[in-house]
Amino acid sequence: MRTLLNLIWLVLSGFWLFLGYAAAGIVLCILIITIPWGIASLRIGVYALWPFGRTVVAKPTSGAFSFLGNVIWVVLAGWWLALAHIVSGIALCITIIGIPLGIADFKMVPISLAPLGKEIVPTAGEFDRARARQA
Repeated sequence: MRTLLNLIWLVLSGFWLFLGYAAAGIVLCILIITIPWGIASLRIGVYALWPFGRTVVAKPTSGAFSFLGNVIWVVLAGWWLALAHIVSGIALCITIIGIPLGIADFKMVPISLAPLGKEIVPTAGEFDRARARQA
């Protein structure tokens, strides 16, 4: 099911969102001072390309510098990437098939606004949870 959702996501909005994150990442990497934000943009872009089966968690070691970096990120690129997620989510929610994809798009708005101090990790499937309960 994840693969099917990811393929539909890729065609309808994932590729276009990835291009937005890639453009922001390249511009931010060209401006040498903003390379950490460029790397974060490219990391989130890959997540936006194939999101189902992964989730975002907060890094426990992030501190005040992550907060300051996120403030700079919102000014540089975060607001228009979040706007792209909102517009794409609304467009996806127009159709019944697109509603789960639109909800997933809305769930990406917080990481598009504050990517520093976050980590993208794989989610455990039902089989993995059942096996963990048995152990």
